[in-house]
Amino acid sequence: MENYALNLNPKKSAKCYGKALRISTKSSVIVCRKVSGMNLQKGKRLLQDIVDEKRSIDGKFYTNTTKSILEIIKSAEANAEFKGLDSSRMIIFASAHTGFTFMRPRRMKMRRTQRKMTNIQVVLQQK
Repeated sequence: MENYALNLNPKKSAKCYGKALRISTKSSVIVCRKVSGMNLQKGKRLLQDIVDEKRSIDGKFYTNTTKSILEIIKSAEANAEFKGLDSSRMIIFASAHTGFTFMRPRRMKMRRTQRKMTNIQVVLQQK
């Protein structure tokens, strides 16, 4: 069981957790801060516009990060619909945290490369 940064009433909220995603932690923190506190439809529209490169955050398109966060938000929305919550009245709370780091071996060389992971938590709360 995962520990969430935000614990709300389980009868009025739905959660989803993305573990060990291969996205940048720095860019995921920026995108999560932009989306947190928004209505569900507005947040999904913003993320879809960023993926389609119609809108940007500070002049940058975080396409890989926004695709991953959008999938997690859609999964949390499906969890909310399964619980019987009204998706038109949902507020997004998203947070990104650093995951584990592992060393990837290289072939024919002594050097190795580091790969970093990111964990993303999304909580949807009904007003």
